[in-house]
Amino acid sequence: MEEKLIKIGISQGDTNGVGYEVILKSFADPRIFELCIPILYGSSKIASFYSKLLEEAEITPPEIHIIQDAGKAIQGKLNLIRCVDDSAPTEPGRETEAGGKAARQSLKAVVTDLKKGVVNALVTAPINKHNIQNEKFHFPGHTEYLEKNFGDRNYPSLMILLNEDMRVALVTGHIPLSEVKPKLTTAGIMEKLKTFNQSLREDFGILRPRIAVLALNPHAGDNGFLGDEEINIIKPAIDEADKTGISVFGPYAADGFFGAQSFQLFDGILAMYHDQGLAPFKALAMEDGVNFTAGLSIIRTSPAHGTAYNIAGKNKASESSFRHALYTLIDIYRNRIRFQVATANPLRKQYVDRSGDQEKLDLTGDG
Repeated sequence: MEEKLIKIGISQGDTNGVGYEVILKSFADPRIFELCIPILYGSSKIASFYSKLLEEAEITPPEIHIIQDAGKAIQGKLNLIRCVDDSAPTEPGRETEAGGKAARQSLKAVVTDLKKGVVNALVTAPINKHNIQNEKFHFPGHTEYLEKNFGDRNYPSLMILLNEDMRVALVTGHIPLSEVKPKLTTAGIMEKLKTFNQSLREDFGILRPRIAVLALNPHAGDNGFLGDEEINIIKPAIDEADKTGISVFGPYAADGFFGAQSFQLFDGILAMYHDQGLAPFKALAMEDGVNFTAGLSIIRTSPAHGTAYNIAGKNKASESSFRHALYTLIDIYRNRIRFQVATANPLRKQYVDRSGDQEKLDLTGDG
């Protein structure tokens, strides 16, 4: 089966962060154009600004091909659709209203093209969750905004941080710690497990995934002494998921789980809240970590780091995480195609008539 090149839409993120630097550094390696046709939604002026910074560091930036629409994108160059006001100032390292507005404009433009089907998938450069807000944009991050636009009613969206060694998903995402406990329910955990299991099968090609579930409380609650959420909420979800055929284990105390490197025994890890899963993950995999949003009708990845204002504009940002986000997206795109082909025509159920003296196999009934 011949695989055509995927058209990847790229949102520029905050123009004063490291987004442009890691994008341009990634595509400075021409080999990546053999795998995809990239389309950056941003500003030619800002791209030129950061290209000159790379040249000063003796890094040859990619050739940029400015286009009006995604249908004009070509292979071998970094295509750019101008959707941001070129007069906006570029101030690396500063949180500005203009930087947030540019990030918002880029994200909305690429989402529009994703809905049209003229680009196949999305890689998002980092945003600042504060300055991207306005009267029409009230979302804690990319995940929630994309869920509104591409969410699946059957599977809630799920944030997954991953690298070659582990995949960590979250029951609750960008919410204050004080709101975590009230939002934990058996049904909610069960829904996340369903999404996680389906994503591991469809997006990562794992036939029967093994999922570990982390406890909420220290020492997994110590049989209720340090909290009863494990007994009353988490364990019932694990039992219910097991009845549906999901291979799930736990709950495990988070400190010992990562300390003993037990994550190596599982295909996925479900954490109860943001920092419980992401603090150990980023400590182990910051350079090559990828953020993937499961449960959407489109594929979206991003680097695991943020805007990194402290090093923006200084040619210090590593493109490793962004490059891994591109590779991961391409792998998931191909895996989804293979999964769809493999499951398009399942075998019909076989009915055996045992009512008479001779058993007869009936293949005419509907499966």
